[in-house]
Amino acid sequence: MRLKIFSSIIAATLACSMNMGADLTVAKTATNTAPVAKKYLIAFKSNLPPNYSTVISNAGGRVVRALPEIGSVEVESSKDAFLINLKSVSNVQAANLEIKHQLDYKKNDPAAADNQPVTDFPQPEAIESYWNYQWDIKNVTEDGESYKINKGNGAVVGVIDTGIDPNHPDLKGNLLGGQNFVPKGGFGDDPTETGDTKDFKDRDGHGTHVAGSIAANGKIQGVGPDLGIRSYRVFPANAGAATSWIADAIIQAADDGVDVINMSIGGFDALSRYSYQNSGSYSDIADMLVWKRAIQYAVKKNVTVVAAAGNESLNLNNPTTITDYMNREYGYLGLQFKGASIEVPGQLPGVMTVSSSNKWSTEKIAFYSNYGSRSIDVAAPGGDNGPVYDATLDESLRDFHYRTLSTWPTYLEPYFTANLHSYALLHGTSMASPKVAGIAGVIKAAHPDYSPDQVTAAIRQTAKDYGKAGNDHLYGAGEANIFNALTQK
Repeated sequence: MRLKIFSSIIAATLACSMNMGADLTVAKTATNTAPVAKKYLIAFKSNLPPNYSTVISNAGGRVVRALPEIGSVEVESSKDAFLINLKSVSNVQAANLEIKHQLDYKKNDPAAADNQPVTDFPQPEAIESYWNYQWDIKNVTEDGESYKINKGNGAVVGVIDTGIDPNHPDLKGNLLGGQNFVPKGGFGDDPTETGDTKDFKDRDGHGTHVAGSIAANGKIQGVGPDLGIRSYRVFPANAGAATSWIADAIIQAADDGVDVINMSIGGFDALSRYSYQNSGSYSDIADMLVWKRAIQYAVKKNVTVVAAAGNESLNLNNPTTITDYMNREYGYLGLQFKGASIEVPGQLPGVMTVSSSNKWSTEKIAFYSNYGSRSIDVAAPGGDNGPVYDATLDESLRDFHYRTLSTWPTYLEPYFTANLHSYALLHGTSMASPKVAGIAGVIKAAHPDYSPDQVTAAIRQTAKDYGKAGNDHLYGAGEANIFNALTQK
């Protein structure tokens, strides 16, 4: 499963493999019509100045979201010269156009599965447990042996995603609530979004699937069936998000006292310079600064942050390759990136980055997964299309049995890979990351005094050493395993 989200300047991707196509939308001004307002992300040098709203107004903008904890604001402006006007403000460190982060994926179309969805899994009414179909959770729990030691009671994982089905029978017992960060109207294209902060109901499915891998306790079992989960919805239905919305969710999750944050989100950001049309360039990028500041805010509050590595099959150790990729993908928007780039949030300090392993090999990770020996902490099962597809890349030979089974909103149509309702088969680093987040949560339940660094070290030191001996470019330290983390000293 893959949902692509495009971050302020760059792509931030809900890292699940649905479709490799990109759909980046920019508002255009029609001839003889009023200018269309655009969204911008602004990072001040330190704290927000007392007169920040006036500063933005004088430059021709209006603040629509303030993040005082990290010295940043989201701004709306219809002035073409807005970014240029800001250059005269000495305490603005960086500013950039905020582009729509489009959810981009194959819809629930049976033809997308080559008319071969999985039909040999029983419907939930006909089965007591899907445990025998959960090869991924079996892998990381040693066939459930970890449950006999610790199921995660007392620890909480925040899921920053598309929301969670609050009435799913496998999730509602562990769901502690949540919050919505999507403003009224979304990006102006979703009239069903009212801006209700309590509306964290999943309109897409991705977040519910992720949550099930962490803490489902029913027909599906998560890594920690007794873990608490909190939902932080940052995506509308079939529409986009903004980096400022995600950062706001990170800050709130940290303030709520979660022990772990899972972000099945991955994308790319330039480390230093970029230019946009005729607005000149900044030596820093607001998008990058906001990511860094939000994550450090969480880490300082003792939160372990886990993120997906992304699904572009890129070597994350090669920053210029990432920059070339960004220029190929987004150059048509008038953006040009120079120098080194990284995957965000995964390669930022304080984040544990997860690649995707599969069911059938301990030598090869999933075909879509990003990799890199200095970039990947550990791998976890995210599934793929099976060994035949891996060898041929022939889409007609995909076998969806090799994907990962988890919860799906009870009110949505079945996802195209199977005829199941309330459960779905998906793959991607989005499905790998929550296994590690669940492991981190169970470790925190067993060791409440552990810092994020200690949690990360425990996971890395007890991972199964797949691939080349020692730390390698595919698996990092290996495939994460909660039973080992609870039993190995």
